[in-house]
Amino acid sequence: MLNFDEKRFLAIQSGAVATAGELDAIVGAALKAGAPNIFFLGTGGAAILMQPAVDLLRARSSFPVFGGHTAELLAAGSANLKQGSLVILPSLSGTTKESVAFVELAKERGAEVVSLVGHADTPLGRDADHAIVNFAADDTSSESFYVQSLFAALSVMKHRGEIDNYDALVAEIQHLPRELLRLKKAVEPKAEDYAKVIAGSDWHIVCGAGNVWYEAFYYGMCILEEMQWIRTRPIHAGDFFHGTLELVEKGVSVILMKGEGPNRALAERVEAFVPKVGGSLTILDTEDYPTEGLSAEARELLAPAFLATMLERISAHLEVMRDHPLTTRRYYRRVEY
Repeated sequence: MLNFDEKRFLAIQSGAVATAGELDAIVGAALKAGAPNIFFLGTGGAAILMQPAVDLLRARSSFPVFGGHTAELLAAGSANLKQGSLVILPSLSGTTKESVAFVELAKERGAEVVSLVGHADTPLGRDADHAIVNFAADDTSSESFYVQSLFAALSVMKHRGEIDNYDALVAEIQHLPRELLRLKKAVEPKAEDYAKVIAGSDWHIVCGAGNVWYEAFYYGMCILEEMQWIRTRPIHAGDFFHGTLELVEKGVSVILMKGEGPNRALAERVEAFVPKVGGSLTILDTEDYPTEGLSAEARELLAPAFLATMLERISAHLEVMRDHPLTTRRYYRRVEY
């Protein structure tokens, strides 16, 4: 595979799935101590990656859960951030300015902060009440963060008696590193063609529904815009027909990401419409890629990680094709803003 280190990838994702027990112990202790709620926060793309866990708890648990951006909470505050609140806070570098500042606010309110970081010896690694450390880089962090936040959400439901197959799901997810590698190998022969589609247009509508909507949003904003300087319009499939459809005409590129479960129906509406008006439709569908050792329920929960790992292969070809390394920036962390 192009520019890919298999051993490195497996080590990072194995580190992610190994955090299940540590996260379960932290969440269980917090709920036993009377935690009133849980926050999944972050800055920029890291905040987006937490949202599937938020939606899972909103749909399947009665425990109060909140998501959002640290910068917004720093600016406006939250009446729900209080004594005993449990905060899950990812930052790959452990140095993200807004997230570091938020730890101080959280502690002032009596909240308990769990940081998800790539390095222990960083402000978030040192200052959080608990630091879950799993080294990763930009090309591997999405899967790692998706999995760790999923473990935290499943643990909440376990300790509240809202799920009866926690142990089975966590056991299945231990197979994930191997299955992600299988996905990469399966998509590699098609990755260059997908990259040609992306390189061939000045802008793209990037669409998804359910938990994979967040990967669509993340990929459009953090990879295509930040790392490739390609304009995108990320849009949830449920909102596509409330404005964005009017942008579609002959030649307009629509990249549709399809996950698993009931929200596929929202994506399928977009899939049916775009060709009718001459749009150029490209589909990435997790159902096209079988796995071993993962139930339908586990696959649905892990669909954002599936897409992240598939898209990394496309990005590897895209940066070579466009002679634009994914590490190239003009402004991000290079100028004051």
